Amino acid sequence: MRSSRRSPDVRTTAVTPWVLGVDSGGSGLRVALAKASGNGRPDTGHAATTASREPVRTGPAGIDAAHLLDQLLPMARALLDSAGDPDAGDRHGGSTPPVTIGAVAIGAAGMATLGDDLRARLPGALKSALGVRRLALAADAVTAYAGALGLRPGAVVAAGTGMIALGTDLSRWRRADGWGHLLGDCGSGAWIGRAGLEAAMRAHDGRGGGSRALLARVEAVFGPAPELPGLLYLRADRPAVLASFAPEVARCAAAEPADPVAAGILREAAGHIADAAAAVCPPSGECEVALTGGLFKMGDPLLVPLRDALAERLPHARTVPAAGDPLAGAVRVAASLATDGLRLPVDGRLLHVPTEQGS
Repeated sequence: MRSSRRSPDVRTTAVTPWVLGVDSGGSGLRVALAKASGNGRPDTGHAATTASREPVRTGPAGIDAAHLLDQLLPMARALLDSAGDPDAGDRHGGSTPPVTIGAVAIGAAGMATLGDDLRARLPGALKSALGVRRLALAADAVTAYAGALGLRPGAVVAAGTGMIALGTDLSRWRRADGWGHLLGDCGSGAWIGRAGLEAAMRAHDGRGGGSRALLARVEAVFGPAPELPGLLYLRADRPAVLASFAPEVARCAAAEPADPVAAGILREAAGHIADAAAAVCPPSGECEVALTGGLFKMGDPLLVPLRDALAERLPHARTVPAAGDPLAGAVRVAASLATDGLRLPVDGRLLHVPTEQGS
């Protein structure tokens, strides 16, 4: 028997069933290794994680598979090394049985539209490097869904800088928004921030619909209002810069007295979020709706109007807390794949499961 657990050809009857979950987004790459249990759930008590703050690059072919692998493989091997059982050698003739990966699930921002290079290159590369034969490639909205609700029907709204809603009855996916700050992401951090900045500029000009309170916050955060276009328009990270102003809108809405323009922006944002949730909820029966993402840390200035908007648009829905984040969702998808328990709909883009490679 070969003793290296990095060889893709290692075979043994005494292996530890592990799964690897990956979350790739604008803030970098996060990887988790966990044991898979027989019921398709990961054993979070035996999970280990690591992270890189370098986001995976995109290029003409979309998300760069080579750059993702350059980061992922060393991180995965380090986690595998730390997962080895130092006492196992005494029980297996003096050599430690390898820790093998039963399945990998990778959730990536932009997978649905920019994932062609990942879909083409990762199955072979991960089989060659780590012996992986079961792989799921998912949009980050899918791993957010799995983290929030698990593998049951419902709807999830994932909102931070952007905003996307995803729902399923376990036969197909229903998606709303997630089209970026120029075409959509309505109600997102970028949308709220941009609306707040517009209201500030209206106040600067003396036009109707402006907010002196928001103008004061613009000048405190960015400097003189007339310089704002030059600070924004040339930025490659413009959505993040717009979203950075969303907390200022929330503060103005929560002030005593509340700024009516800021409060109105958050009410409109809540309406957009509720519209997206209503568009993706399974049409029959009660629908569970989970909210996940940094936007909802704004608290009551957004959540109070959002509860009202959800009650109006989805009177039969029940809002539930998100059980976990997208990394937890990636681990959950991998664990269910490893145990033949994946119930979420598989399609070509939102959740792609390549044919299992032969042993």
